[in-house]
Amino acid sequence: MGYYRHHVFFCTNRREDGRPSCGACGAAEARDYVKRRCKELGIHGPGKVRINTAGCLDRCEQGPVIVIYPDETWYTYVDRQDLDEIIERHLQGGERVERLLIDRPGPV
Repeated sequence: MGYYRHHVFFCTNRREDGRPSCGACGAAEARDYVKRRCKELGIHGPGKVRINTAGCLDRCEQGPVIVIYPDETWYTYVDRQDLDEIIERHLQGGERVERLLIDRPGPV
């Protein structure tokens, strides 16, 4: 097992050219909410869950976007209910939330 059981990256990129961006969808606030909830639930920290900011994950058109490693699971979300479901089912229960999945990017 790695240093963290789950490492969650929130794209918070804000594009200035008018294209969709996760940062324009409240991604920083969503990250803060998930980090706070994980701390409240006692699942944040070494051996558990780490919540981080990411620069552009190049998926903003499908966003807002998070990716969870080592599972390589890509999600989009709309509201706190979606985030709570990811916390409960994926981070705590180890189960993917199928309805929020987006396809992984293909090989380079």
